[in-house]
Amino acid sequence: MEHFPFPLVNASLNGLSAVLLTAAYVCIRQRRVRSHRALMLGALGVSTVFLVSYLTGHAIHGATRFPNQSPWRMVYLMILASHTILAVATVPLVILALRLALRRRWASHHRLATWTLPIWVYVSVTGVIIYLMLAGTGAYSAHSFPLTSIDGIMAGLVP
Repeated sequence: MEHFPFPLVNASLNGLSAVLLTAAYVCIRQRRVRSHRALMLGALGVSTVFLVSYLTGHAIHGATRFPNQSPWRMVYLMILASHTILAVATVPLVILALRLALRRRWASHHRLATWTLPIWVYVSVTGVIIYLMLAGTGAYSAHSFPLTSIDGIMAGLVP
């Protein structure tokens, strides 16, 4: 592999985070606290790896632009704007929710988590949508990632 496929890895990490968060929600609704805790810590770990990968990819390749001529550009920019604003807000919310849980302040943790979880899931899901929208335009081809599209993945799997 010539270059590390940051966009594909980041989208995969976002998708995995959304799955872990959703499973954690189901577990806490069923009062399966240990499973909830493990899944939330897993989501935190995956999201941390995502953040490191995202920042590294941006430092190496810079921002990826959505084509100006696309009729989907405004939809993309609206999703990107909400995603970015909420992603920035999510970091302190998650840290505070974790801190409250570690201190066993369950009522405060629950009140904060009621807002934090859906925002975190939204950020994770829209991260995948942003990737798919950019990949669909061929925007990542400028970075020469051989495994950034379905065609690239399939070409990498077939000898």
